[in-house]
Amino acid sequence: MEPFVLKNNSFLTIETWMEQFPGLVAGMTTKNGGTSNGSYGTLNLGFHVGDAFSDVCSNRENLSGLMEFPLNYWVGAEQTHGTFIKKVSKAERGIGATSYEQSFKNTDGFYTNEEGILLTLCFADCVPLFFIAPDSRMIGAAHAGWKGTVGKIAGQMIAAWDKEGIAPEQIFVAIGPSICEKCYIVDDRVINLVENTLEDVEGKPYNLIRDGQYSLDLREVNRQILLKAGVPNKNISITEFCSSCNHEMFFSHRRDQGRTGRMLSFIGWKETKVRL
Repeated sequence: MEPFVLKNNSFLTIETWMEQFPGLVAGMTTKNGGTSNGSYGTLNLGFHVGDAFSDVCSNRENLSGLMEFPLNYWVGAEQTHGTFIKKVSKAERGIGATSYEQSFKNTDGFYTNEEGILLTLCFADCVPLFFIAPDSRMIGAAHAGWKGTVGKIAGQMIAAWDKEGIAPEQIFVAIGPSICEKCYIVDDRVINLVENTLEDVEGKPYNLIRDGQYSLDLREVNRQILLKAGVPNKNISITEFCSSCNHEMFFSHRRDQGRTGRMLSFIGWKETKVRL
């Protein structure tokens, strides 16, 4: 079953998680319903791609209202296709919400077990990973392009949570809208790194197209890494949405030849209202 459900013009949610865990907000934006123009039309949420700053701020404010999650509760990152993951607290919320320059540096993943923080990351083909350990109220998000994937950022999150006393069997992961195998063509260099990452996996997640060119299933690579890290297969759900194929719904860096906007992955616990 498709884990990501279109809630309105502007975003999809991980519906089964939100139904099971009251107060959780988790999902991925589309490219629709914003104020950006041209290559960034219309719901661009990335500050760093050349779009008008005022339009990005407006898009973020509007999305904040739709999700009923205040913008000053968000956190964002200067993503570098690395594997650094940051645990964030309420004291840090707002960092990266309204400014790229003031966002967390050299960061491609977040996690927290505190309410009132929305973890956000930007995407336009790379794989968004969503994590939850409901018993511990721990949630996380990671950005896995090919560099982050072969760097095992998915496994890094599992290892970080292990240090928090959370076993892999307690963790659920959703792999979100990203470029599919048909649309993602890579060279020998990338495939060699994938082979090193999955050296003891029999079924390889790529196919030779022609000499030196392969179609690569980046989502499957991440699934295999999660399995090796101890996450049960039944705890992993994978989308069928492709950022490149579904051109009416998503931005795609490859399809749009580098000049395009960014979607936003988001996950957070809403603050519990205390009744007096």
